This record gives sequence, structure tokens and C-alpha cells, in this order.
Amino acid sequence: MNAEVTERLRLRNGLRQAIDRGEFVLHYQPQIDLASGAVTGVEALLRWQRPGEGLVMPGRFIAQAEESGLIVPIGEWVLAEACRQAMAWRLEGLAPVTVAVNLSAAQFARGGVEAVVQRALRDSGLPPDGLELELTESILLNNTEQVLAVVQRLKGLGVRLSVDDFGTGYSSLSYLKRFAVDKLKIDRSFVADLLTDADDGAIVRAIVQMAQGLELGTIAEGVESESVAHRLAELGCREAQGYWFARPLPAADLAAFLRQRAPAGAP
Repeated sequence: MNAEVTERLRLRNGLRQAIDRGEFVLHYQPQIDLASGAVTGVEALLRWQRPGEGLVMPGRFIAQAEESGLIVPIGEWVLAEACRQAMAWRLEGLAPVTVAVNLSAAQFARGGVEAVVQRALRDSGLPPDGLELELTESILLNNTEQVLAVVQRLKGLGVRLSVDDFGTGYSSLSYLKRFAVDKLKIDRSFVADLLTDADDGAIVRAIVQMAQGLELGTIAEGVESESVAHRLAELGCREAQGYWFARPLPAADLAAFLRQRAPAGAP
């Protein structure tokens, strides 16, 4: 227990210093249109370049960041950096892609999310439709009226909204209509055994059909084989991301990936 407490304190202190020292970096995982193979967007994923340890994955530190409240300033940095980088790619002449950024429940609880998003867009020059905000079901179903007002204002800015890890938490689906989201992100837990588990196949099929009925997009995460990608396309899923297409990449490598995937004759 002492060792656990010591590690938690060490992580929190390290996170505070990481913000000031600029130790955080973003990697970007491509999102692929299953019909055409085109890159439609990227998801911004946080990494910590911790001195003496190298690249630390978020599973090691996000819980502590949320418990300590440090996720709020970290989240602000992620939004600003993701928008800046997405605009930088456009200025390099690369085809415009949407950048997806996760918002935490703590950011909503603290308030001011709308102002943070507006500032990130204004400072970067990124058009609002170039940003997609990923919200969890728990965010949308807690303090519903307050959150609804915030989400409606975000939607009014012109940004896109998606529901992350869809299908893992709640049975009530009425919020999909109320919050006017654009896309459902099918959780990797349903995708991993899609070819071998009939229940997972039925769940994915149901999500896709429901999304089609509501005129929402769908994207599957955690796609690690061609056969799974093919099956998702058969089921009508529009987009996918996962190791089969590409691992999360540093910004420079992602730019090279976009150039490689650009249609013939494109700049």
C-alpha cells in the first residue's frame, strides 16, 4: 500500500511538472473510409515523454490526472495542440482531415468547455468542421440539462460530435436525438471478436442499422485484421481505425502517411 501511495504521489507531481515542462506529445491514429480506403480523419492520442522513462501510455497516468483535476489543463493543451497541428497539415498542402479529440467528464464539470474550444479554433485558424469532439455516454447522461446546453452551443460552433465507446454503458438511447451527435464510435470490445462471437456480431449489426436509421455515421475502433475490416464494411459500418491500417503516429509520420495515401494527381 505504501508503494502504491508513493507511486500515485510521484505520478501527480510528475504530471504537474510535465505541463510546465512541455513533456506531453500527441500521436495521431488515422481513420479510414471502409468503402474507398481514403483517410477521413485522425484521432489525437496523448503521450507523456517522461524523462528517464521514455514514452508513457495514457493508461499509466490518465486516472491520476482525472482524480487530481490535472486533466483539465492537460485537456486544454490537447485541444489547442490538436487544432494547431491539423491546421499545420493543411498549410503544408495536405488534404484536409478532421481531428478527433476526447473530452473528459472533468472538463464538463469544471465548466468553460465552449470557451476552450473557441480559443483553440481561433488561435489555430482551423475551421470548426475540422474538429470532432468525442464524448462518452457518461458525460451525456450526467447533469443532462446542463450538459445538453453546453453540447448544443458546441454544435452551434460548427464542430462535429461523436459518442466514444458506444454500447458499453447505457441502454437508454434517447440522448442520441437530444444531443444531435454526428457519429457513433463502436467500442473495440465488440470489434475484437466480431468474426467468432455471434453476440458481438449482432451488437455491431444493430448499432450500424440504428445509426443508419438516425442518419448518423459509424466508426469501429480496434480493427486489427483485413477480415474484420471487410466484415465491418459488409455490415455497413462507414469508417474504422486500428493497427490493421496504422498505429498512432507522431505528427511528422502521420503527414507522410497522408501523402502516401493521397489519390494520384493530388498535391
